[in-house]
Amino acid sequence: MAWAAADALVWACSLLIVDPNGEGGVSAVSGPGVLACLTTSVAAVLAGAVCGLYSGRFQLESRAELGAVLGTAGLTALCLEAVGGDRFPLMGERPAVAEIAAMVSALGMITARAAVAAVRRRPRRPAPAAVKVIVFGAGSAGTQLVHRLAGQRGARYQPVALLDDDPGKHRLRICGVRVRGGRERLAEVAAETGAQIVVIAIAGGRGDGRVIADLVSLAESAGLTTKVIPPVHELVSGSARIDGVRDPRITHLLGREPIRLDLTAAASRFAGRRILVTGAGGSIGSELCRQLHRLHPASLVMLDRDESALHAIQLALHGRALLDSDETVLADIRDAARISEVFAQARPEIVFHAAAVKHLPLLERYPSEALKTNVAGTLNVLRAAAACGVESFVNISTDKAADPVSVLGTSKRITERLTAHMAEQAPGTWVSVRFGNVLGSRGSLLDSLSAQIAAGGPVTVTHPQVARYFMTATEAVQLVLQAVTVGHSGEVLVLDMGEQVRIADLARRMAATASHRVEIVFTGLRPGEKLLEDLLGAGERDHRPRHPLVRQVPVPALEPGGVTEIGHLTDPDEVRAALVRLTAAPGPVPVPVPGKPTAPPARPASPEPAEAGQ
Repeated sequence: MAWAAADALVWACSLLIVDPNGEGGVSAVSGPGVLACLTTSVAAVLAGAVCGLYSGRFQLESRAELGAVLGTAGLTALCLEAVGGDRFPLMGERPAVAEIAAMVSALGMITARAAVAAVRRRPRRPAPAAVKVIVFGAGSAGTQLVHRLAGQRGARYQPVALLDDDPGKHRLRICGVRVRGGRERLAEVAAETGAQIVVIAIAGGRGDGRVIADLVSLAESAGLTTKVIPPVHELVSGSARIDGVRDPRITHLLGREPIRLDLTAAASRFAGRRILVTGAGGSIGSELCRQLHRLHPASLVMLDRDESALHAIQLALHGRALLDSDETVLADIRDAARISEVFAQARPEIVFHAAAVKHLPLLERYPSEALKTNVAGTLNVLRAAAACGVESFVNISTDKAADPVSVLGTSKRITERLTAHMAEQAPGTWVSVRFGNVLGSRGSLLDSLSAQIAAGGPVTVTHPQVARYFMTATEAVQLVLQAVTVGHSGEVLVLDMGEQVRIADLARRMAATASHRVEIVFTGLRPGEKLLEDLLGAGERDHRPRHPLVRQVPVPALEPGGVTEIGHLTDPDEVRAALVRLTAAPGPVPVPVPGKPTAPPARPASPEPAEAGQ
């Protein structure tokens, strides 16, 4: 109630200043004058209560508080006019006294609140060991960050300068901290102020991915460490504070915005349907299950040969993991009879095939494992799906299937062609989805680099120029779900993932966030690796008829007889040669559709060495 008492005092003083009887402030302090002041103060407090001024719902100096102050002043003036008649002349005989008193009081109430806000915002003494920081971004987020850091006693960070690319903000001062120019002055300002860290405080609008990547590069060249503020959704949920700055996440370093596909139409395809996911415990499979679970399918069967992975995904979906329901199925896609049994029992309408072995160096050493799981296992799943009348089948492939040179790439290219063959033989939609490295997946590049940095280094990179396409698990799953509605049967869908990112640059940026110096060692390209990845193979055109971010590429079918003929092979060299032959084997090309390009049979894999993408 401190503000109610302060406002009452402001109104009493205002009435003395206005002096209704024109007898001077001192003479006004008489019996009628005191009664007028008391009555006015009570009326003002009641009006403020009606306007919610003392309910604690308004921030100091906010527009809402200003509106409540003006409303209180207006309502009080009306009350004074109502009781200011001939029989009760509190306002004296001078005209418009209530209105003038209301204006003076409103000014006094606003001034008092501004003074309190200024005191609260006054810079506090930072911690003795506070690190000097430059804040990039003088907008709402940057302003809040500087206010919080400058007004926090013992803060770990001391803002010494602001930078912003908007010339209109170059004269601003926030808590005494001046905007010193745009990003081009980062190194100069750091040298002048002794700053060690640049905090990127931008609100998450379009184009911020490129801005953050550029700023990280500039900070590296200036010897500065880069930090970012938490994302907006964490600030809104209360799980993070504006001053809880952190290292840039891997997604900040890709130099592009996260891709978001409109899944409104796709979502309706899954509600109330029977769905089966193979490889449900893997990185893509588990994220698929999480997103599908939110779409309320009639049933969601999660199949994997890893019992621990099934336990983890059931726990993530339901908060319990008894593994006692039909939704978790322990099975190996190599076992054709077992897979047929599972499909006959589940009768899925939609199948997402994510089960695969994916580590390129291991598959180069043990190619028969790729043959047994990626090729023969996929054929088992395709046949079981066709036998039970599946309506939609999505095979998850990789960008290494485009002009493949590795065992992983050739095995996945064969699965694309087998899926295209089934599209010719069975009703429904049979498509493949091709994308690049998935950030955060088990055994991914990110995990490897993070582990090496945590261990003190060195960080190993195969080649200074090796580059890869990256996407998040959420982006990958969005494409997979979109494939159900966008893709034509027999096609492979390829997501536009922006530009490739050099692994060496990524490693340097991650190493820069470590508290110790981390060395980067180049080990040389390994067998089956590409220097740069391809999204489209020879003869495949960039055709996007139904979505601007999704390429749709026809795939030549492959008769499954070739797979069964090589199933007995065990010698690594023989298996590699057989996979290459199957990849390049002639097959029927999809019938041309007006406005839709077709792809010729895949050309033989180049023997030229290149890099994997792990």
